Parts: sequence; C-alpha cells; structure tokens
Amino acid sequence: MAHTHNNAPVAGLLLAAGGGRRLGGRPKALLTHRGRPLVEHAVAVLRAGGVERVHVVLGASAAAVRERAELSGCVLVDNPEWADGMGSSLRAGLASVTGTDAPAALVCLVDQPGIGPAAVGRVLAAYEGEESLVTAAYDGVRGHPTLFGRAHWEGIARSATGDRGARAYLKEHADRVTLVECGDVAQPYDIDIEADLAHLEP
Repeated sequence: MAHTHNNAPVAGLLLAAGGGRRLGGRPKALLTHRGRPLVEHAVAVLRAGGVERVHVVLGASAAAVRERAELSGCVLVDNPEWADGMGSSLRAGLASVTGTDAPAALVCLVDQPGIGPAAVGRVLAAYEGEESLVTAAYDGVRGHPTLFGRAHWEGIARSATGDRGARAYLKEHADRVTLVECGDVAQPYDIDIEADLAHLEP
C-alpha cells in the first residue's frame, strides 16, 4: 500500500475544537454543510484523500459533537484547553498520534470546507518518511493541509502556542518544507464570521 513506512499509514489529524466565538459561540464542528455536521464532512474528505486513520481533536461542546456527529472509526481526542487557541489542539492531537505507529500526521482544520480530497491527496503524495515537512500552498502562500513527519512532532508541539499552531516551526525550517501548490483544486477560506457561512451548502 502507498504512503506507508514499516507498513504504518500516515495518520490524519483533524483540529475541530474551535468554539466559533465570532459565530455567536456556535462550535464549528457542528455547523451544517451538505446536510452533515462540518466535522463529519472533514473526516470524509480526509478519508477520500487517502488517509484512513483519523484523530479528531474536540473542544467546544465536545459532548454535543460526540452525540450528534457520526465519527465511528475515528480516534476522538478531548482538548480541555481548546479556548487557548489552535496551538493547544495541535499539541493534543500530536500527543494522540505519538501513541501510534504513524510515521507522519496530515493536519486539516474543520473550518476549511473549500479544501477537499484532491488537496489532501497531493500533500499525502509528497510524503517521504519521518523527516517530511509538507504544506499545501495557494498561489505560493502556505496553507493547509500540512504534513509533519514524526521527527518534527516534538519540536512543533514545543513551539505551538496560542493560535500559532505550527507556523513558527515551519518558518524556522522553511528550507526543509515542501510546498505543494493546490490553488487549482481547493480554496483555503476559513469559516470564522457570519459572512463566511455563505460558503456552507445546506
């Protein structure tokens, strides 16, 4: 099977803990897109893109998300510190995949439904082992999905604070990052404010 190392597949890491503060406190994971909670849509995108094992980091309204979203087959990770920002969710997710034999983690954000299986597949195809650092790019600008080989997890977790996620680490190791252009197959908008809800389909 492709994309394996020691026969272990790359793990998917979906960050779905956000509270949607600018959306009147509606957790992003439960916004509806194409008749399903956004978190379900995002898991389906990862799987369609070639990632079988998906770890989902939950935070805001975690109990409601577990109850209302169909997430069977996923590893659910609770991040009680989700309100501190995306960095804490990335750390929680990396801690979860560290307990597996996955050689790399492909990271997606729940609030970017314009990014589909094609972009996931492209980033996954650039995987070259535990030293890999890959990010999608949109007209040359770094975005998601991102793929982090296991060799980088500790460093990323150390530098992931507030809403920064892996940004600082990627900047520091810019010469080692493989950029995979995805602007022709995906749109990297976020669902952050009321106006962005127009991107969602009923």
